[in-house]
Amino acid sequence: MFLKISTVALIPALLIQGYHVKKNTLRLPEAIGIRYGKVGQGKPLSILILGDSAAAGVGVETQSDALLGAVLDELKQDFEISYQLEAKTGDTTLQVLERTQLLESHDFDVVITSVGVNDVTKLSSPKKWIQQQQNFYKEIENKFTPKLVLVTGVPPMNLFPALPNPLGWLFGQYSSEMNQKLAQFVKSKSNYQLIQFDLAHFKALNLEMAEDGFHPSKEIYQLWAGELVKKIKLLF
Repeated sequence: MFLKISTVALIPALLIQGYHVKKNTLRLPEAIGIRYGKVGQGKPLSILILGDSAAAGVGVETQSDALLGAVLDELKQDFEISYQLEAKTGDTTLQVLERTQLLESHDFDVVITSVGVNDVTKLSSPKKWIQQQQNFYKEIENKFTPKLVLVTGVPPMNLFPALPNPLGWLFGQYSSEMNQKLAQFVKSKSNYQLIQFDLAHFKALNLEMAEDGFHPSKEIYQLWAGELVKKIKLLF
């Protein structure tokens, strides 16, 4: 109720700030590079990454510097990795689900997800959002039968440099409530792990976001990948 009341009360400010943010924020392209293939040596391991612009590598120029490249770089000495990246800038949970439904069924050892920011910017209700998330992960389970699902939480958008207050504050409230519901859902799944962004920690390490103030930088992609790889190596 607090979130709904806050949204309604801030509508005039949101419209003005939203317009200026959209007009003035630098628009970066998705990272270029191969999104599927095989690399490394060792034990076979298959990885699928699904999601939005962060999964697609917006913020860096090439996939080698993005999340996919950082994950592969840390694992390729120990595993022969078959990998696939399916991600698009601007996709909401529902759009990622729809794209996932179009993919061919195929077994993957690990599925990594990154989705939620665009649901926040559209002010999707957390209750509706978690229902869509549950449908998304049901599709993942049915189509890819993963041994491990690594769920990236919604980043604390109140810390995004590109977002002024109260817009940033409200987006932070949405992302926080969504993450609470997501954590409850993940706890009910034995083969799921939640990966949380800690932008405050990144700032303490003097790490900046990408130049648009909205997406990860190369260094943040590396730290994100490091957290994912820790979970993968514990199981495989």
